[in-house]
Amino acid sequence: MMIPVFGSESEKKRFFGKMNAEEKMEALSEIVNTSHKVAFFGGAGVSTESGIPDFRSKDGLYNQHDVRFDQYTPEYLLSDDCLYSHPRVFFEFYRQKLNVEGIEPNAAHRKLAELEEKGKLAGIITQNIDGLHQKAGSKKVYEIHGSTLRNYCSRCRKPQPADFIFRSADPIPLCPHCGGMIRPDVTLYGEGLPMQAWENSMNLITTADCLIVGGTSLAVYPAASLVNYFHGKYLIIINRDATPQDQTADLVFHDSISRVLGSIRVDENA
Repeated sequence: MMIPVFGSESEKKRFFGKMNAEEKMEALSEIVNTSHKVAFFGGAGVSTESGIPDFRSKDGLYNQHDVRFDQYTPEYLLSDDCLYSHPRVFFEFYRQKLNVEGIEPNAAHRKLAELEEKGKLAGIITQNIDGLHQKAGSKKVYEIHGSTLRNYCSRCRKPQPADFIFRSADPIPLCPHCGGMIRPDVTLYGEGLPMQAWENSMNLITTADCLIVGGTSLAVYPAASLVNYFHGKYLIIINRDATPQDQTADLVFHDSISRVLGSIRVDENA
């Protein structure tokens, strides 16, 4: 498929708006192959096909009722207030719900790693904390919500192994150096996003000529605001449900992210 040069945004919208599902898949491959700097911004939906529940769907983490936690909101259980005021509750929830040991990357993770390896993808911005992009082989990944695979002491700041919290027999994991509380390097409710990851993400978004947004409802702020900084040529949305940015996107897929990304055919000569 040859995508023409458009004289206006409305002309571009009409062109893509007439496409059927197969033509949209072809257009996606063409856009990726002809773009100079493609960025990917993803959320929980990227990992659900690996068996990790998302937070807000009807089957997601926030809707898995557990009698032990029913007196708290999910947002509170993943907040800095809960961590420091009720650490036993925090770590019980964290250990039950956020252990990704044995979870493997899916086809979406692997395709993104392939696109990066072949020079088609400039980088990944992820809201996920599972480390699956790196496990699939992606190198340039900006984790704006941190990672469960990193831990550190809240007192002396010394890092601890990825499985420290999950392997610790203590209800509250303690630092072997100073006795302080070990916490995950995850951005909790009530905390600011990691500055370096945010700055890197902003730079990637603002300099990209194509942005693929996948597996996110674009409902979590400030992360969702990153899309507003994109002023490149093509905005593509891949999410099972509608998002606030669907009307502004050039291509929208309400489909499996593995299926859509898996359809991208890389032109080695592009």
